[in-house]
Amino acid sequence: MASNGGKKWDHMFKIVLVGDSGVGKSNLLSRFTRNVFCTDEKSTIGVEFATRIVKMDDGKLVKAQIWDTAGQERYRAITNAYYRGAMGAMMIYDVTKSVTFQNVVRWLRELRDHASKTH
Repeated sequence: MASNGGKKWDHMFKIVLVGDSGVGKSNLLSRFTRNVFCTDEKSTIGVEFATRIVKMDDGKLVKAQIWDTAGQERYRAITNAYYRGAMGAMMIYDVTKSVTFQNVVRWLRELRDHASKTH
């Protein structure tokens, strides 16, 4: 079991949230890690992350480190470095805006281009 500042967990996984600006990545992060949903959330600048420890059915503790990446094109160079070391990704889109679903192909291509090949 790993230990960090008195908090213990068995496994830690870095997960990145990717998608267009305004699709709800920050709210998904907030709801999962703090159980808070803000209707007036602002666009993420750069990258933010939060963690939550989840107890699995087998009793093991998993620390989920969730990274929220900015969806705007101007932050693309900044966020690419944060894909490294990710064990998973969630593609987020807004079901009320079809263009955000169409852009999933672009996000998937970017993720494949910049994700670590070792995991």
